Amino acid sequence: MAPTVRQAAADDYEAVAAFTEDTWADRDVGDYIADVFREWVASDGPSQRTLVAEVDGDVVGLCQGVLLSDHEAWAQGMRVDPDFRGEGVAVALTEAVFEWARDRGATVCRNLVFSWNDAGLGQSRAVGFEPATQFRFAHPEPDADAEAPAETSGELSVTDDAAAAWSCWQRSAVTAELRGLMLDPTETWAVSELSRQQLLDVADDERVFAVQGENGTRAAAVRVRDYESTDGETRYAEYGFATWTDVPAAQTVFAAIERDAAALGVDETRVVIPETARHVSDAAYARANVGEAPEFVLEKDLSES
Repeated sequence: MAPTVRQAAADDYEAVAAFTEDTWADRDVGDYIADVFREWVASDGPSQRTLVAEVDGDVVGLCQGVLLSDHEAWAQGMRVDPDFRGEGVAVALTEAVFEWARDRGATVCRNLVFSWNDAGLGQSRAVGFEPATQFRFAHPEPDADAEAPAETSGELSVTDDAAAAWSCWQRSAVTAELRGLMLDPTETWAVSELSRQQLLDVADDERVFAVQGENGTRAAAVRVRDYESTDGETRYAEYGFATWTDVPAAQTVFAAIERDAAALGVDETRVVIPETARHVSDAAYARANVGEAPEFVLEKDLSES
């Protein structure tokens, strides 16, 4: 029987929790769906829709669509009961998300898949997503006393000049590598297009870093949020991007992030950097604790007929 798709309800929790309990049983990675499902359902509205797929009345799949801007949608939480994989459940859910997003004016829908998740990558391509970009998380440790090396700290200063940070972002190779995307300020684990006004707004609400010297602005970063994990055990600070022109600038901007994270009292950080040999090795040189694997972003052009 072909799957049918409808909006999720609170009563679907038990079924969803059951088939997401061991999503990645072969890896030491837990699934967050059971922790957030009730919140997702309760917060659904004009800019968010949580969907489930049913077969013969049983809930066998889940996906959520979120509007990040007037033209960008985000698809997340795609899960299918292992007993129903290959039965068209993912296709039905994804097409429903695409239709929902188009109806609200979105012209692009993106998602994120861990680079090690072969099944998720294959599934995303099969339902119409195309490769967009890739990035890696750096995890500089909170440290109130963090400083760049002495020879660096003397020639560079850190300011909160959002206009300078925007200029640095605009002319940086990072912008091209990330396709103009950074961590979205409102939706965790999502990326969206960065505009000048958005950076100025984030600077008012959070914090922007511009590393400046006699040759102009040489690095920039932006904090987009800090929050507590669903289990209440870890507090994170997330930085939408970091860009730099050279290693001393990288050392300076990561030291600024370490001090900022310590001031917030968080336990861990995530900073988006491009997945290139230069940027990953620079971050490693700056002792920013680079993550083990990249994250892949895929997208679907919703303007197609």
